[in-house]
Amino acid sequence: MEKHKFIQNNSGLTEKSINNTLALLSEGATVPFIARYRKERTGGLDELQISAIRDLSKTFDDLIARQKTILNAIEEQGKLTPELESKIKTCFDSNVLEDLYLPFKQKKLTRGEKARKAGLEPLAKMIMSQRGGVPEVMASKFVKGDIQNEDDAIQGAMDIIAEWVNESTFARERMRTLFQRRSVVQTKLIKGKEEEGEKYKDYFNFSEQASRIASHRFLAISRAEKEGIISLKALPDQDEAISQLERIFVKGNDDCSEIVTKATRDSYKRLMAPSLENELLTAMKKKADEEAIKVFSSNLKQLLLSSPLGNKRILAIDPGYRTGCKVVCLDEKGDLLTNVTIYPHPPQNEFAQAQAKLSQLVQAYKIEAIAVGDGTAGRETETLVKKTKFDRDLQVFVVREDGASIYSASSVARKEFPQHDVTVRGAVSIGRRLMDPLAELVKIDPKSVGVGQYQHEVDQAMLKTALDDVVISCVNSVGVDLNTASPYLLSYVSGLGPALAENIVEYRAENGRFDSREELKKVKRLGEKAYEQAAGFLRIREGGNPLDNSAVHPESYKIVEKIAKKKGMSVPELIGNKEVLSNLDKREVEGVDEYTFNDIISELIKPGRDPRTSAKVLEFDSSVRTINDLRTGMTLPGIVTNVTAFGAFVNIGIKENGLIHISNLSDQFVSDPSMVISLHEHVVVEVIEVDVQRKRIGLKRK
Repeated sequence: MEKHKFIQNNSGLTEKSINNTLALLSEGATVPFIARYRKERTGGLDELQISAIRDLSKTFDDLIARQKTILNAIEEQGKLTPELESKIKTCFDSNVLEDLYLPFKQKKLTRGEKARKAGLEPLAKMIMSQRGGVPEVMASKFVKGDIQNEDDAIQGAMDIIAEWVNESTFARERMRTLFQRRSVVQTKLIKGKEEEGEKYKDYFNFSEQASRIASHRFLAISRAEKEGIISLKALPDQDEAISQLERIFVKGNDDCSEIVTKATRDSYKRLMAPSLENELLTAMKKKADEEAIKVFSSNLKQLLLSSPLGNKRILAIDPGYRTGCKVVCLDEKGDLLTNVTIYPHPPQNEFAQAQAKLSQLVQAYKIEAIAVGDGTAGRETETLVKKTKFDRDLQVFVVREDGASIYSASSVARKEFPQHDVTVRGAVSIGRRLMDPLAELVKIDPKSVGVGQYQHEVDQAMLKTALDDVVISCVNSVGVDLNTASPYLLSYVSGLGPALAENIVEYRAENGRFDSREELKKVKRLGEKAYEQAAGFLRIREGGNPLDNSAVHPESYKIVEKIAKKKGMSVPELIGNKEVLSNLDKREVEGVDEYTFNDIISELIKPGRDPRTSAKVLEFDSSVRTINDLRTGMTLPGIVTNVTAFGAFVNIGIKENGLIHISNLSDQFVSDPSMVISLHEHVVVEVIEVDVQRKRIGLKRK
């Protein structure tokens, strides 16, 4: 099978789109670049479709490599027939491929192998043929050496037959289908683990059809088994499975058939069932991983594209009790101006002094907004700020802290602030998150930002690839200011990476700001290919060419100049002129495809537009401070902090987040919570359940 056919069968995309995308990827083009600037080649594929082609291409390459390994291994044994070679070369199902290899796989000294070495394979063939005869008489001819009697010989033959049954490609495929369709996942509490596994109580004695089990439930079960709390099985009905195998292998009702029946049952219980159960659990785990990663990716994208406040002078507070609240002041670029510690909460209770210091800092550093971390003492600190009199009107934003401590202790933070401790760095991160969440969050491992679902249980390599794709997509969809971006943000720009990002920052430090995209070519080791891939995603504000502050790629500048000339205008006059641009017909512009034309016009109407919405303040209910203040029937404002497959978690202004179960998200049936609710969405909820002991809050969306 050719690669494009394999991808087409697994994606449903057209042959032309697949081949052109593969060609672009092989030339070093990135997913964001292909999706944004090569639509005419791909037929307008989006980033998810292009990523799918990339991933399926790798899967195909891995299958071809495995085919070659298997073919070589069998050929070395001198057992490769033309028929077998054809079967292997045309097999693109990894499980079936391993089934074909199973009879030739180098094994440990199994019971069947011992029997073969004892010379019992001819006896096994005679019995397996089931053509009549007395097994004991047949077996008597093989009593020698370690085979002391007829019973030993028959048992050895049964062990060989059991392996033949297990290695039958047809039988394994029949059983695989049964396992996939009819298996039941069953869990059982391990004795003495009741207290340790309290949080897994729902799975102490659990049973559900494997084909129906939700991904989040299976991941919870997997974690409980991993921690030694429960045992786990996933099997179909044993009698039904053995009955199907007997119909394949048992051909009569004589004594030989009885031996084959016993061997078939032994094969299923000892060899085939454990193997296929493990295969099923692996497949279920992979599916659950993919679904969990999909949820994580969706949440991460929404988090990274959270509303920015923009370039404002920020006072940011990392709240705390005993150790005080760390306060920092940042300028419009996010640079640290000063830092102090205030102690408004117990045990010091220096409330008035803290207010005076905040008022002084706001005035001295011309602060335009205040950011308060949502961690320990966050609500109390927010109250302190709102009760403080300032010389101007200020918006107070509560900013999520997830990952701030990870950043503050990282090498990235140490490099940025070598003279300051982790508390100062954490407060700076909180302030910068308000200004530009994307620019700050790219410095943190995505797994640490608090929006995942069982992220430590899923395949870590698969998770990293998916989350890296999300970060890259978000950075490039927003665009990056070439003259202010950190090396960490620049490293995610299409075509760059960490080394070129550092070179750009180094060039900027030595030569001052960039005045044009063209100047990028002067950066050390930044060649034509990197320039082609990166230029359209980099922005230069107040540069020599206004197009450098747009998503129009430099390769299309001449097209814009043609349009402007045709309309008797300069390029600056054309940019933003909605009336002229909206009425422009593609036929008026030669040498441009429809996709590129539409993208250019859309961008010129609103050049450099940030796709993110503006930050908004959320006011929590001031009467609710702890879980003890909650009563069923209360209606409260909140903000969504995490979306999972089973519902959405909401911050209602207390330490514990409440859960809107999927059944309470809407009056209509909801199959996917992410279709009806988003991360950071402001919502109004009704409290429907409060369990103070287990610290669980049930909510319903109003």
